[in-house]
Amino acid sequence: MKAIRTYGRDAGLVLEDAPYPHAAENDVIVKVHAAGFTPGELDWPGTWTDRAGRDRTPVIPGHEVSGVVAELGLGTTGLTVGQRVFGLTDWTRDGTLAEYVAVEARNLAPLPASIDHVQAAALPLAGLTAWQGLFDHGRLETGQTVLVHGAAGGVGSLAVQLARDAGAHVIGTGRTADRATARELGAEVFVDLETERLEDAGPVHVVFDVIGGEILDRSASLVRPGGSLVTIAAPPKVRPADGRAVFFIVEPDRTQLIDLARRVQDGRLRPVVGAVRSLAETGTAFTSRRTPGKTIIQIIDEP
Repeated sequence: MKAIRTYGRDAGLVLEDAPYPHAAENDVIVKVHAAGFTPGELDWPGTWTDRAGRDRTPVIPGHEVSGVVAELGLGTTGLTVGQRVFGLTDWTRDGTLAEYVAVEARNLAPLPASIDHVQAAALPLAGLTAWQGLFDHGRLETGQTVLVHGAAGGVGSLAVQLARDAGAHVIGTGRTADRATARELGAEVFVDLETERLEDAGPVHVVFDVIGGEILDRSASLVRPGGSLVTIAAPPKVRPADGRAVFFIVEPDRTQLIDLARRVQDGRLRPVVGAVRSLAETGTAFTSRRTPGKTIIQIIDEP
């Protein structure tokens, strides 16, 4: 099969022939139609080692997949060959930027026929991250106020929509060019981090951060007593004076994936796809950091 592989952090990404994946017990082999990635994932330790810590280069990056079940591993139940699926792959195995990928069946959910594969590939990592950050870790409730950093990005755009749908008041942040997108998605207020004071946005019940650094540090003071500062960037160095600080790594969850897909079907949630590239264009896509929304790699063109 054809796949994008890399032999080290500074070795670049190459399109080449790679072995067809092995279906272990309870695995599914998915014929990939579209795949998503995170630009920074080449810096993740799990990209370069297996679960036992052993080197596994060359590696195939990418962890979001939408496609069709091509094969079932021994003991796999709940899915069938030919079924449309989408989901999140393991951090320490070869990923989705290939024609086929092996995935634990429990990490996949059925994909309704009304959702195309490009849309679906933009949903697993960003959607689960937004859901878990807001509700599992942030404990956001109806009527509360949430501040979402990076409100026009892949994760932030879905967090804005989910929070709005939950009946929360949403403040979005980002660059000047992000204002229109964030407001369209449901942010009632937008703070331009290039020209406006972030400190004027508080107090809020939940801050959901995807940026880290100075923005994360300054956000602690925005959290009202009993509130939550939630981030996926790094463990917070500055904590709210009277509140919670949570750093988390997203977990696969079939039930949440099904709920996200249902919201897309109902028109309550729209993944923001900023660009669609071919497998051969993956290297360029990894370095193009200023594309709004999510960049998707399309493996199979659909009518």
